[in-house]
Amino acid sequence: MITTDFVPGSPCWLDLGAPDVSAAAAFYGPVLEWEFDHPEGSDGSDGFLLAARGGRTAGGIGLLTERGARSAWMPYFFTPDVHETAASVLRAGGSVRVEPRDVAGWASMAQFTDPQGGQFAVWTPGRSGSGLAAVDDPGGLCWTELYTTDAAGALAFYETVFGWQREDTPMPGGRTYTIVTPAGQPPERMHGGVLEVGTAELALSRGVPAWHPVFAVADCDAATAAVRDGGGAVAMGPEDAPGIGRISVCVDPSGADFVLMTPAAA
Repeated sequence: MITTDFVPGSPCWLDLGAPDVSAAAAFYGPVLEWEFDHPEGSDGSDGFLLAARGGRTAGGIGLLTERGARSAWMPYFFTPDVHETAASVLRAGGSVRVEPRDVAGWASMAQFTDPQGGQFAVWTPGRSGSGLAAVDDPGGLCWTELYTTDAAGALAFYETVFGWQREDTPMPGGRTYTIVTPAGQPPERMHGGVLEVGTAELALSRGVPAWHPVFAVADCDAATAAVRDGGGAVAMGPEDAPGIGRISVCVDPSGADFVLMTPAAA
């Protein structure tokens, strides 16, 4: 499970780069029952919006400015030192997309690309409350997942950078799904998974390995219907995953993919 007592390597922030921030907010509001506001102290000129559910921050939506980039969700993992993590990424064969920087005293962050092409970021909160507050409950991030063309290589990289622990789980068809957990944490603190796929299975990310978020919802079928009503598409589901929950793979109107899940009853 994902928690808010952030330890190194755990998910602690999430944001979406969108070509139209207002349109993205209008789409995700009904799907995840989010409300939106500008960050404290912001005059709104940058267009960045904070998403919240029940008054708890669930992530952010900002303007996509990188030429040729696709709209996508970016997961951020906690680090106590973004500069040291940047150095570790380079030593492990990754690259730095956005150099370590301060975000108006709100946080320190940097963005990277792993050796296979998957993009991710790190985050050090600058003050209390500058990370995710809505997690695991409906409307909050409950899982992070990497689809990659080289699971062994990706896992070796992330273990070097974050020290993640791993556990392999067999899947139908002879494939393996690897569950990852922050270093030194018990199994119940698992926060994501890594799956090796072929390039053809990466159509939603233009054939490039990619992370995507899984959001908890109270009713997967109703939330999936809201995706369609809002102009999004459904790539899979809703369908039941035994022992996991009811899941659908969705795409917002600008092409960013994400997953909705109603967890199975304990």
